[in-house]
Amino acid sequence: QVRLVESGGGLVQAGGSLKLSCATSGRAITTYAWFRQAPGKEEREFVSNIRWNGAGEHYAHSVKGRFTISRDNHENMVYLQMDSLKPEDTAVYYCAATTTYSVPNYDYASTYEAWGRGTQVTVSS
Repeated sequence: QVRLVESGGGLVQAGGSLKLSCATSGRAITTYAWFRQAPGKEEREFVSNIRWNGAGEHYAHSVKGRFTISRDNHENMVYLQMDSLKPEDTAVYYCAATTTYSVPNYDYASTYEAWGRGTQVTVSS
């Protein structure tokens, strides 16, 4: 069974940085992802994903060039470095994972069967 626990959220001023962490447990995870759910939005928005071997990084257009995903298989951690934060980045950020090998729809929330509880990120203007 895959278990994910996020940490690192908080309040930051626009232009600042935060680094989110996701502690993972469980075997055979092939792909990790970060999603976010903004206030008043019903659906979770894809942010970024990465394969277990470090390949296949993808980013949402809205965060490309500002956010960086990484993973440490030895420590069983996944990270999301967020720089140049904007008020519109305010959301609950979720770590997600799947054990499915082929992940063509990496930006679909339904692709991932394991989720953390989320960590709040608030960016003030």
